[in-house]
Amino acid sequence: MMADETALNFADFYDAELALHNAHFRVAAAVGQSDCVLDIGCGAGQTTRDAARVTETGRAHGIDLSVTMLDIARRRSAEEGLSNVTFEVADAQNHFFAQGGFDLCISRFGVMFFADPAAAFANIANAVRPGGRFVFMVWQGRDRNEWATAIHEALNPDSTGPVAAGKAFSLSEPSVTSRLLETAGFTAVEFREISEPVFYGPDPETALATIQTFENVETALNHPTAASEIRARLLDMLRAHQTSHGIQFDSRAWLITGHRHG
Repeated sequence: MMADETALNFADFYDAELALHNAHFRVAAAVGQSDCVLDIGCGAGQTTRDAARVTETGRAHGIDLSVTMLDIARRRSAEEGLSNVTFEVADAQNHFFAQGGFDLCISRFGVMFFADPAAAFANIANAVRPGGRFVFMVWQGRDRNEWATAIHEALNPDSTGPVAAGKAFSLSEPSVTSRLLETAGFTAVEFREISEPVFYGPDPETALATIQTFENVETALNHPTAASEIRARLLDMLRAHQTSHGIQFDSRAWLITGHRHG
């Protein structure tokens, strides 16, 4: 499979995985008709395009570290005839944003991975005008997300020790995250729980092909003597999560909202 085909397939998987979450996210974003919107960690740009369709006289600007995902984002925006959307390869932690240049900052599972979260959120806050809004969606703890625990257990059936939380869950504790955001310059920070299943594909074989691209799964499968056994355990685990709507896992997320101070 070509690299660009892999990227395209992963973009489609990610949007399908989070379809139910995205419905909540879009409502919470409540993009205004003249809003200038910054989308952090936009990937293939679904949430950026959602914003661009609504903001008739404003604009939507998505940033991400993946060149290939942004190529897909630009292509899909052009196919939809969206002229008020732009994309840029950038790290929100240190990228130069015009001060107060955005009315709204959004991110769907894109703000958990900063090397220096304090510096990143201070930089993001600087990009939002005083009184402007932010809407972030992040994962709750690992133990509240079945997709993470089930895959780990299939890869490590004999493991009994604690599992490292991982960057994906770095903003899972509301009190810690609130302090981080308030120190950065945000206020009126609120958390709302989102409880929706994530979708991993129509059948176990399709889901396995996708999760084999995950870093922890790929690493485990690099051991030739164990690869066959690991694939068999993963397939069994995926079959156990087959529903009438495909392969689904329970998940818990936080929808975090607030305003730029002032």
